[in-house]
Amino acid sequence: MKLVRYGRPGKEKPGLFDEEGRLRDLSGVVADIDASLLSDKALRKLAKIDYKTLPLVRGTPRLGVPLRGVGKFIGIGLNYADHAAETGATPPTEPIVFMKAITCLSGPDDPLMLPQGSKKTDWEVELGVVIGTRAQYVSEEDALNYVAGYCVVNDVSERSFQLERGPQWDKGKGCDTFGPVGPWLVTRDEVIDVQRLDLYLELNGKRMQTGCTETMIFSVAQIVSYLSRFMTLEPGDIIATGTPPGVGVARSPQRFLKKGDTLRLGIAGLGEQQQDVIAYTKT
Repeated sequence: MKLVRYGRPGKEKPGLFDEEGRLRDLSGVVADIDASLLSDKALRKLAKIDYKTLPLVRGTPRLGVPLRGVGKFIGIGLNYADHAAETGATPPTEPIVFMKAITCLSGPDDPLMLPQGSKKTDWEVELGVVIGTRAQYVSEEDALNYVAGYCVVNDVSERSFQLERGPQWDKGKGCDTFGPVGPWLVTRDEVIDVQRLDLYLELNGKRMQTGCTETMIFSVAQIVSYLSRFMTLEPGDIIATGTPPGVGVARSPQRFLKKGDTLRLGIAGLGEQQQDVIAYTKT
């Protein structure tokens, strides 16, 4: 299933995209797409519904984050061998873990707002992993059974905040609008091999990032297992699993986002995002 939330910010309704690519309303069946819907049992029950009986949604409404009530937004750094190489970094021997603030979450096509004082805002297309079952000390072999599904994440990063203002990365990762997620939450059963998904990102129509999850240093199963040793993973937590090469900070000359730029990014089978870059506006 391709689960979505659509409508104005704060007023989103649950929905799904059917096999013909049409948006259908789920609000008569479930209250929302949230943690209560993410277990294997709940998703199997939802999958039994005849989608043809669901009302079609007219027009092209805004899509929000496809999941309400995200508890943790966890990032993994330098997790693609080719990305580590382009930055000149030594590949990590254990996953690099950081947190993105929940307040940075935004819809897949919402504007991307440059924070005050930003000079080095960068892009990062990433595979997002949504936890479906509470996970504590899970084995690598069982780890994917704790996953509800997958989504596209843009791990937007302000590099000067991240790298030049102290040793921790979080300041450059959690600015408002720095976490576009979606368009869909694609359930685990629809992804045949999560380690063979192609990723891409374009800036103003020019390809910047091209990659595949097969070049991950740590696989999705390894990441879920590893994180579960240090924190309890709850249904609705999102893990951004790293980015392939082509980020702005590693280019020569470096290229960072500015007002008026447009990003288009996606992952095979998981949909596409598009963000227009705007100046800071107080919300």
